Amino acid sequence: MNYTNLFKIALRAIAANKTRSFLTALGIIIGIASVITMLAVGQGTKQSIQANIAEMGSNMIMISPGADMRGGVRQEASSMETLKMSDYEAIKDECQYIKAISPMVSSSGQFIYGNENTPSTIYGINQDYLEIRQIDVADGEIFTDAEIKTSAKVCILGQTVVDNLFPDGSDPIGKVVRFNSIPFRVIGVLKKKGYNSMGMDQDDLVLAPYTSVMKRILAQTYLNGIQCSAVTEGVTDKATEEISNILRRTHKLKDATETTEADEDDFTIRSQEELASMMNSTTDMLTILLGCVAGISLVVGGIGIMNIMYVSVTERTREIGLRMSVGARGIDILNQFLIEAVLLSVSGGLIGVALGIGASFSIKAFAHWPIAIQLWTIIMSFAVCTFTGVFFGWYPAKKAAQLDPIEALRYE
Repeated sequence: MNYTNLFKIALRAIAANKTRSFLTALGIIIGIASVITMLAVGQGTKQSIQANIAEMGSNMIMISPGADMRGGVRQEASSMETLKMSDYEAIKDECQYIKAISPMVSSSGQFIYGNENTPSTIYGINQDYLEIRQIDVADGEIFTDAEIKTSAKVCILGQTVVDNLFPDGSDPIGKVVRFNSIPFRVIGVLKKKGYNSMGMDQDDLVLAPYTSVMKRILAQTYLNGIQCSAVTEGVTDKATEEISNILRRTHKLKDATETTEADEDDFTIRSQEELASMMNSTTDMLTILLGCVAGISLVVGGIGIMNIMYVSVTERTREIGLRMSVGARGIDILNQFLIEAVLLSVSGGLIGVALGIGASFSIKAFAHWPIAIQLWTIIMSFAVCTFTGVFFGWYPAKKAAQLDPIEALRYE
């Protein structure tokens, strides 16, 4: 018996029980669609996070105060005063692997203009901050060195703050807004960046000279952080190590000796490369988890195929006996039922692929989630569904091939 005849027999057997065949393939359809959709969401989220990190500068380095023990109580990093202007100056003058550096202080509060107000955060920085964070001024100008030295009350507004304080669309340049009770003259508006993948509004901020924020708002002499960017992404690790050595020296932290341990760092250094690696590992784990959960549907679908094939073998016992009595070999019977199982799984796989792609684009259109459908996910899903059909169809087919022709013909 050739494979063309086996294929025709399998098609006739499936067509004779259309509803049962569809319900059998339904598990495969749902499984494939789930796998493709879940992986598309996982990969889309990963690519979105990578794009956002790249937008912030892949070679950015963030220095912040480290937690410390005081009186046996561990303090929060935000309450520490370990970063000084002298640290900023030392890194700026001595570190050869950085190209831009900015001190940073911040305060949250209410911005007011006329009858309008909005809560936001004001960041005290210098001009390098815009290069480090890859931010552009859309209208107006950045503050000057003279304005930094004199602690001038000038600021640059993010687009969200502009929309909330100037809902009539008037030009904010030259207007005076108040942060709590302190007036600031608007000299610029930042280019809109929108929301990032973590749902944070990147335009809900105000920039001002760090000296103005330190003296006029916070009344402090220490920094909340220092941000800088490495010359290239490839030397980020060297820049991080160099910054660490400089800060340990300026903070008078002792190195390890033969009899004593090294003092613990009272600062924390994070790079975008480290953040990207952490986020990628998290999203990869999430994608694998989603794929495994969706893959359970494939197993359920395979079990459904095996059950239906068992039923089919039982129903067609006399037919099997008749074919074997006229010369059909066991391998022919085995191939016949295997082809039926593969046809059910492959046809279910094709429908599942189409349904999965459609569901992915529906999620993007209605839920506005990022998706990324990759060819390997479709190929993998289709290969798995074909393997499922062969694996779960083999045992019932083997049982059919091992039937005794005489006993099969006598089966009622």
